[in-house]
Amino acid sequence: MATVDNIRNGLIDKILSIRNKDFLVALDKLITSSSSESDIIELTKEQKIMLEMSEQDIKEGKLISQEAMDKRNLEWLNAM
Repeated sequence: MATVDNIRNGLIDKILSIRNKDFLVALDKLITSSSSESDIIELTKEQKIMLEMSEQDIKEGKLISQEAMDKRNLEWLNAM
């Protein structure tokens, strides 16, 4: 597996060979707009309520297995 430095250096080499200005501008926008690990995401009121409801379901044991959910989804899809 490549180290972070190897990946970074490989990308730098590839970027240095690009001559298409539009491509470089798009790449710059992509890199600039990508969120970093330090970004804090604010949840909406509705998202917070849903998370609280989920926590309550967990406390009350209102859970189903992934296998049961897959079966339920297949039944629902087949009914369409």
